[in-house]
Amino acid sequence: MLETIAALLLLFGAVPEPTPAPSGFVRVAEPVIYYEVAGPKGSDETSGAGAPVVLIHGGQMDRRMWDPQFESWSRKFRVVRYDVRGYGRSTRPPEMDRPARDSAPVVTTDDGMRDSGAVVGHILERRGIARLNLMGWSWGTVIAGAYSAKNPDRVARLVLYAPLWLRRTPGGLRVDGQMGAYRCVTFEAAKQRWLNGVPADRHQDVIPPGVLEAWWKANMEADPVGATLSPSAVRAPNGLLVDALQYWEADTRYYDPAAISAPVLMVVGDWDVDTPAYMAQAILTRLGSREKRLVIIGEGTHHLMLERNRLQMFREVQMFLNREGREEREERLKA
Repeated sequence: MLETIAALLLLFGAVPEPTPAPSGFVRVAEPVIYYEVAGPKGSDETSGAGAPVVLIHGGQMDRRMWDPQFESWSRKFRVVRYDVRGYGRSTRPPEMDRPARDSAPVVTTDDGMRDSGAVVGHILERRGIARLNLMGWSWGTVIAGAYSAKNPDRVARLVLYAPLWLRRTPGGLRVDGQMGAYRCVTFEAAKQRWLNGVPADRHQDVIPPGVLEAWWKANMEADPVGATLSPSAVRAPNGLLVDALQYWEADTRYYDPAAISAPVLMVVGDWDVDTPAYMAQAILTRLGSREKRLVIIGEGTHHLMLERNRLQMFREVQMFLNREGREEREERLKA
């Protein structure tokens, strides 16, 4: 599936050929967290290519949502991606093997924080370094932001793509009726959410041909049980929806941006209705970072990383991370 999405995007913007990715597991008490690492030739999981970039996925799809970036950026950077518990190849809570209505929502942001801490700690120890770079998407920006606020000495640079913050009006993900352990997201529901906010006459322009179908196929491969449902659906844990009501749709905050000291780049599409630009602007004014930047990409949705204008985002992120590399080299020269 990874090769399918990369090949399709190659036709619309030159994504490099895949780089072989070592993988492994990190244990967090009972759950086991799956991760993958890729990087330039000549580097390995323990050395080379500067500070690693750890990618944290959102609340619906697993690590494979990062396929284009993982393959492209691993040409230059050491890139790590992993599955939060309940997603992909990481341990799924036993409640997800039962009907959703039989259990309370599972996999909260606190769980995501524990998983992130385990993966980051593992990578830092394996490489013998003090800091790395974090990049999160949507729900993943909350995990990345909260981790950076609590562990400022471990984060070199922070990228928040489609950052989630306090919502001005009720919206975002919703579950009709009782909120069970997980929700089942069908292809039609996912497509409708993706294109929400895009003018009707532009629907065909936003997503390169074949990418939506390849993206859904990757979802099905990530959840073979959901693929057997009728209609087929992705089972996504509902813990983050509980957090949404408690934090992002109430006058509370999961983390304090003022506690973040690392340089921060935020990127959001101007057609993003899940995490509108006002959320990133609110975070920007609160950040404790001395270096901070917000980039709004025209004609991009919440899934900008898979759309026609994704290369604009890729360039902004690469320039931001390249700056860390230059600063690192300058420090070595001064020493």
